[in-house]
Amino acid sequence: MIRMNAAQQDGVAHRILPRAGRAVAACFLFAAMTCGVLSPHGSAAWAASEVGQNGGSVLVGAFRQASPALFKMLDERSSFLEEAAAAHPSAEELRASLALSEDYRDSFSHGPKPAEYQKYIVLHDTEGSADAASVVSWWDASGNGVAAHFIVNKDGSIVQCVSLDEIAHHAGFGDTGHNAAFGVEDESRDDKVGTTPIGDWASDYGMNSYSVGIEMVHRGGEGDYPEEQLRALDALIAYIDAYYGFESEIIDHRAWRTGNSDTSPEFASYFANYKEYRTHEAF
Repeated sequence: MIRMNAAQQDGVAHRILPRAGRAVAACFLFAAMTCGVLSPHGSAAWAASEVGQNGGSVLVGAFRQASPALFKMLDERSSFLEEAAAAHPSAEELRASLALSEDYRDSFSHGPKPAEYQKYIVLHDTEGSADAASVVSWWDASGNGVAAHFIVNKDGSIVQCVSLDEIAHHAGFGDTGHNAAFGVEDESRDDKVGTTPIGDWASDYGMNSYSVGIEMVHRGGEGDYPEEQLRALDALIAYIDAYYGFESEIIDHRAWRTGNSDTSPEFASYFANYKEYRTHEAF
């Protein structure tokens, strides 16, 4: 089954709707020639132009009476497409619906990340109980340039620390061989400021350049993730999908580097749903 996110469905609907007139015109012309109402000669071009450009002509009333079933089907399809287009909000509308604030620091951005390089959404736990504001201040004070694009608080509020068009140092080094396994490269867009190698077993450093990092305020072993936090994460992923116009693969940090604590065991069932349904609940 081909799955499309809200932005893709919205785009498809808007591409289809302007073509509806031409499609209807083709149906009219075929029906007209079949019924002998119109000859397949010069007058066909005029009729196609009239129906396709104006959405209605002297032929419409006659054909609606001659083929009510066809028009009923076309009316229903047109209504469906219009409703589909209206039902899927834009990236701007999705962002506006988030309880989101921005706290950008110069030390957090490490190079450009145009949309063509975006492949993954990497989920993390902060492994602490401090709120997002405290985490941001700690990251900045550390001087090592580490940060994620977003932090999701337990109450569902979100702090954005890095633009989606910029590289953040959230994933660090991954298992040797993971650049090839994940289809990423360690290349010159990332300034790598503040990075320190951690050993031959984890020498690959391509993930940051191809991903968005999301931290959830949580410490493993200290209980479940609040519903408000999970719903905020659902909405944030929907916004990221709409922003890029495609679905990035969702992974957790431990997939990139073996043994990493992100995410906690309490997140396992939610994580499976995020990978399959892009929300914390199955549907």
